[in-house]
Amino acid sequence: MAQAQQKRSELDAKAKHGETVVPGGTGGKSLEAQQHLAEGRSKGGQTRKDQLGTEGYQELGSKGGQTRKEQLGTEGYQELGSKGGQARKEQLGTEGYKEMGSKGGEARKEEMGSEGYKEMGRKGGLSTTEKSGQERVEEEGIEIDESKYRTKT
Repeated sequence: MAQAQQKRSELDAKAKHGETVVPGGTGGKSLEAQQHLAEGRSKGGQTRKDQLGTEGYQELGSKGGQTRKEQLGTEGYQELGSKGGQARKEQLGTEGYKEMGSKGGEARKEEMGSEGYKEMGRKGGLSTTEKSGQERVEEEGIEIDESKYRTKT
């Protein structure tokens, strides 16, 4: 119990110095403020997703990313992604960063089911530096059963 309180105090001190300690809590001046910001942003995103539907929400995000890519140019966009990943790695440390990736993959696998996760991996494995997996699927007539992608609910 004392360790948990000490950890919260450390995170709160970092937040007071302007560091983001809660994903989605950017701008909060304390641990609690960052937690509230993150929760509100998450709920706001979920509300928007409910309004647009999953496909509309994904398209909205895709268009936003495309616009940003056009603003920065391909090189600038890739550098931005690389810097973001590097910053997160520095926050979590190498081990924490690897664990985050592993947990993300496991969570996605549980969400989709093993069969859907494998099918998604098949498609992703087709991508090259020149073409996306989707482009290769279309050009080469490779069968990918996207109905397996459905999340368990």
